[in-house]
Amino acid sequence: MSEPVAPPLAQLALRGLCPQCGAGGMFRGIVAFAPKCNSCGLDYNSFNVGDGAAAFLIFIVAGIVFAGIIIVSVTFNPPWWVHVLLWLPLTLVLTLALLRVSKALLLAMEYKNAAREGTLKK
Repeated sequence: MSEPVAPPLAQLALRGLCPQCGAGGMFRGIVAFAPKCNSCGLDYNSFNVGDGAAAFLIFIVAGIVFAGIIIVSVTFNPPWWVHVLLWLPLTLVLTLALLRVSKALLLAMEYKNAAREGTLKK
């Protein structure tokens, strides 16, 4: 019997699927990984995703939000409190949604490429 084929990387990342078997449940919280896959037992703790995803998201989310602020300011000239009500929640939602997807993508890429932390030969 052959091993199950995992879906493409984009689908794995968007849906939070296991890179080994394609089952759901990669996350136990909003952005926290589950300890292991409930279906195949792949240990998610053995992967080192780190803060790499967050560093790139700072620039992506900031660019989107600042472009939106400028467009809304020039087009409608709303009071400052409208900006607060509009952009703070959008920044939070974009950051959490994109962080979840990017962490899942990094874990899936690490699995696919068999990447591990470097070690020195003794």
